Amino acid sequence: MPRTERRPNVCVVGCGYWGKNFIRNFHDLGHLYGIFDADSSRAEVFIGQYSGIKNYPSWDAVLQDAELDALAIVTPAETHANVGLAALRAGKDVFVEKPLALTTQEGQLMVDTARQLNRVLFVGHLLLYHPAIVAMQELLQAGELGRLEYIYSNRLAMGKIRREENALWSFAPHDISIILNIMGQLPIQVTAVGGAYLQPNIADVTISNLLFDWGRRAHIFVSWLHPYKEQRLVVIGSKKMLAFEDTRPAEKLVLFDKEIAYSNGVFEVSQPKGTSVAVPSGEPLRLECEHFIRCVERMEKPRTPGENGVEVLRVLQACQRSLQLNGEPVQVDAAIGNEVLVL
Repeated sequence: MPRTERRPNVCVVGCGYWGKNFIRNFHDLGHLYGIFDADSSRAEVFIGQYSGIKNYPSWDAVLQDAELDALAIVTPAETHANVGLAALRAGKDVFVEKPLALTTQEGQLMVDTARQLNRVLFVGHLLLYHPAIVAMQELLQAGELGRLEYIYSNRLAMGKIRREENALWSFAPHDISIILNIMGQLPIQVTAVGGAYLQPNIADVTISNLLFDWGRRAHIFVSWLHPYKEQRLVVIGSKKMLAFEDTRPAEKLVLFDKEIAYSNGVFEVSQPKGTSVAVPSGEPLRLECEHFIRCVERMEKPRTPGENGVEVLRVLQACQRSLQLNGEPVQVDAAIGNEVLVL
């Protein structure tokens, strides 16, 4: 299907808890053409709010509409591969919420299909569009922190508790995507432990440790059984340290000094002094949707292409395997399998 000169028409597939935010943003950007949900009653709510948009009666009707250029897929994770592949094969550009799929095989098939059909495949790693994360990456690229040594991330809250995926698969893709972006490579090995307290075999809490080249490490602590909300990412370098706290109303990104002296067999450590880093304003999802539209219009490779989604899946599957093995180390390359590992 050739590119057209008109503004891309987008259909949001999935009108639930997170889908409504896509509907709002694509509407405000002037690209919302239609919506679809297998539960028609959920879609009908938005027809009353946003005039002039189509409420597709069936999935086949979505795929067959020649006026529709792109789809934003905001459905349950287990449907992402089948829905995304069908959309690509129907000649649509595709935005898929994280995770891209549930296995690396599914994800790679989506990547290969998009490449063969000359379609945009965009994965929703939202935080890579967050202005604070963009500012963090700029500081890292400028060498402000020195040699990268360690990263840790906490993503904690009370709920939302899911039945179809565990806390690792629900929360950790955000943090894995950032860590891989910062490290610039996949980890060599991972370990993961956790506990299921509300539902059998669905972990509510997990801690994953990632080992990279040159001894660099990262850990990810996720939980939906936590008394307060915390979204914190800390990057430790040889010269300075960065802390990103998304739950703070202001000063979300702070750069800290790292003054450690060694004298006469004793380490002398000064209390770190923090300096707030100026961060541009902007809703991350709005920025992400704008970038998707630009990629569709110009046929550009996204900042978060399908290939990135596959890399995140490789780490997730390795962590899931280690979780099932009660914390045994798992090589990332050896973690690729045909089975769906989400519990």
